[in-house]
Amino acid sequence: MNETNILVSTIIEAIQEKKGHKIVTLDVSKLENAICRQFVICQGNTPTQVSALSDAVWDMVGDRLKEKPLGAVGMKEAQWIAMDYGTVILHIFIPDARQYYNLEQLWADAKITEIPDQL
Repeated sequence: MNETNILVSTIIEAIQEKKGHKIVTLDVSKLENAICRQFVICQGNTPTQVSALSDAVWDMVGDRLKEKPLGAVGMKEAQWIAMDYGTVILHIFIPDARQYYNLEQLWADAKITEIPDQL
């Protein structure tokens, strides 16, 4: 498993631990002008949960992989938090913002993988 896949797996595990749902990965590595190799997109039900999801990812990726995001935006409002890990960009949305921005459609040429919600 390469470093990008390990990073994606760790991000997904952290999201699942905090009950994030509707997780998808978009492999954009084969697309021209892509800004990273993978997107991970998920949602929380409330801004509080969105914040908790970003904190969980920050902590787990930092502890296990010794990586911090190159940048993170949206932390204060917690409607849409984006965390840039270089090869992977994580987007955490509240449902309305996710539907509005519809990143899956924007990157429709990417290989999309849906991760089943954990009960």
